[in-house]
Amino acid sequence: MGAQVCRPYTVVLIVPTGIGAAVGGYAGDALPTARAIAAVADRLITHPNVLNGAQLYWPMANALYVEGYGLDQFATGHWGLRPVRQIRIGLVLDRAINDELKWRHLQAADAARATMGLDIINYVVTDKPLGVTLRTAASGATWGTLDHPTSLLQAAKQAIAAGAEAIAVVANCPDEEDPETLDSYRQGQGVDPLAGAEAVISHLIVREFQIPCAHAPALPPLPLDPAISPKSAAEELGHTFLPCVLAGLSRAPQFIGRSTGQRQLQERLQTGDIWADQVDAVVVPATAFGGSGVMALSQMPAQIIGVADNTTALTVTAEAMGIKAVTVGSYLEALGALVAHKAGISLEAMSPKMQSLTPLKD
Repeated sequence: MGAQVCRPYTVVLIVPTGIGAAVGGYAGDALPTARAIAAVADRLITHPNVLNGAQLYWPMANALYVEGYGLDQFATGHWGLRPVRQIRIGLVLDRAINDELKWRHLQAADAARATMGLDIINYVVTDKPLGVTLRTAASGATWGTLDHPTSLLQAAKQAIAAGAEAIAVVANCPDEEDPETLDSYRQGQGVDPLAGAEAVISHLIVREFQIPCAHAPALPPLPLDPAISPKSAAEELGHTFLPCVLAGLSRAPQFIGRSTGQRQLQERLQTGDIWADQVDAVVVPATAFGGSGVMALSQMPAQIIGVADNTTALTVTAEAMGIKAVTVGSYLEALGALVAHKAGISLEAMSPKMQSLTPLKD
């Protein structure tokens, strides 16, 4: 690590999607962690998987809601982030959504306009059903595919032409085919079966148009189960997961920098723009160091912190990837490490024992 520059202390919190993270693998269960880190950091950069809680969310003025593909581009230095006060959201609905669920989601969007004052333009329905298919890898991590990705891009393009600066997508998701998998997830023990497909949808739009995007699945309400885990309880409420997506996107930062996409990103720098070399610390599950964003940020002068008790379906450690990181037992310990790092205090000085200095070797 290099010298610590006196500037806004910036933390990136990453919990990869669809890997069964013990914290962050459910709707909104990483929000308490994000809130705590935001109280320590001057700026928190994280992604929808951390901040979305179905109908629940928590506004944090210093938190930046950055979609996963955009976060990877930021981490590599290709894109910067420009904080905003509010942006216009375009709403894209999958043609496969049945009429009742469609109206429930439109009512949720109107409610967000009326109660939170969000700027949402008229909606677009895709010309074909998107055809979301759910997949599971051998590790247990989830992913997904779309039968008609072009229809999604065409609808997003129409919304952007009408003035949208961010896109909220509501896609029809198939019912979970394996009742045991669904029951395990509801009991707080499984992997989110939808997470991987959601990432495919948002990645596609962000990569193509370089604007913020997040996804809310359209699912029928589940039968009542009084014994579900508190971890999955947020996903049992109501008819839609859209409120948290709209709230997050309403202040999602713009992407800036060089691009070869259809929309040329703004290149004129402004005070307040954020770049990867301004990141001071990165917090990630200790077994999820394989993502491109984590690997890119590990090459920056940032403190990398792995959290051991946020177990996942993966086994990709910092050591296996050749990344220099501090491993802590829990997010509570991670908060202590962040406080010390922000204060400019060596973590070694906080331990009961210290090694004496020794001569440098030639």
